[in-house]
Amino acid sequence: MKKIIGNFKMNQTPSQTKDYLINFLPRVDATKNEIILCFPATSLTTAKFLVEGRGVKLGGQNICDEEINHNMGEVNGVMIREAGAEYVVVGHSERRSKYKENTRTNNRKIKIALKNRLKVILCVGENLAERNTLKMLDSLKNQIEESLKGIYENELQHITIAYEPIWAIGTGKLPTNKELENAVKAIRKVICDDFSEKAGQSIDVVYGGSLDAKNIGQYLKLDTIDGFFVGGSCLDPAGFAQIIKLI
Repeated sequence: MKKIIGNFKMNQTPSQTKDYLINFLPRVDATKNEIILCFPATSLTTAKFLVEGRGVKLGGQNICDEEINHNMGEVNGVMIREAGAEYVVVGHSERRSKYKENTRTNNRKIKIALKNRLKVILCVGENLAERNTLKMLDSLKNQIEESLKGIYENELQHITIAYEPIWAIGTGKLPTNKELENAVKAIRKVICDDFSEKAGQSIDVVYGGSLDAKNIGQYLKLDTIDGFFVGGSCLDPAGFAQIIKLI
């Protein structure tokens, strides 16, 4: 069984979410994969009632890194959970580049999410300069260690690491199988070194970046990854369902 995460970003109003799920859900009823749909916060409640009893889980795209109540425009863990989400995304590259969030922000968000009984999808990945200068491993190590500082080993069961190299997002460029395997092994080694061998081997690691029905097949034989983090290709319900059927 693989973990398939759809990241809708700023797409799908509540009415569009309803139409999407009416189209999508019957197409994936037979899947044995774990499906997680990360809709905008305003659409989670609509989705909550439609996915009930269908085996599909929901995720939020962001969580406030503070628990105080006067943060304009933010959503806290209680809000996300009551809206129907079981997961929340932390550390996406767009949050880092556009909103200047960093590993310290990630760390606070992860702790708040876990405190509010939300599972975490932690995004990590190197940029093109780090890739070209062979600094990928150092970058991944720093992102993971700083983001997970103060997290206990037993909490790792509630954390999925999404490896999403920044240079692959929306570019059509993909890592080779060998490059992906090396990155995932590096991620697991950081967890092994900082926590335990068991933790490093058992934590879920998924891949994201320019995935679609035409190219995902090249990664299906890799036993080092536990699933996929799908962006633009999840916006079409039939197309996303087709990807899930291939896995």
